[in-house]
Amino acid sequence: MFRGLKPLLLAGTAVALAGCSAPADPQVTFYSHGQAVEVAPAQYCDALGEKCSPPPAEPIGKLRVPGREPLQISVPSDVAEAPWQVAFIYRTTSGEEVGGKTEVFTGGDRHAYTLQLPGDGVQFEHVEVQRFSALLSPGTEGGVDFVIGGSWILDVNP
Repeated sequence: MFRGLKPLLLAGTAVALAGCSAPADPQVTFYSHGQAVEVAPAQYCDALGEKCSPPPAEPIGKLRVPGREPLQISVPSDVAEAPWQVAFIYRTTSGEEVGGKTEVFTGGDRHAYTLQLPGDGVQFEHVEVQRFSALLSPGTEGGVDFVIGGSWILDVNP
């Protein structure tokens, strides 16, 4: 009489427990040359730079980006709704490492960015999406500092 009840109770318990789990940290997608990789944040804190998640076991994504190929970056709403930017390092044909940053994107309307290399023979080495958090400055009335509250790191293979 109660044989069918046990599987139903177990299934209901699993659904209830799944609904109670904490939401996953947002993933950033990097795409180039027909391949994509989703990367978990190396660091992820709330909008005030507090309540930080522990870093994952593998905090750095890896992707092959051949020379001359652009790198497309897609961020979820959790990132796009805060100020964010892309920091990068590339190597020139003479072997010099050069770093740079994009403008800071604000307003929540930009969910993607395409990073282009500045010239022939230049190769990406490292790319990082940085989401900013607001931090109240102690000792200043109404002062706010912005700190990197989330970062998603990609090491690039040629």
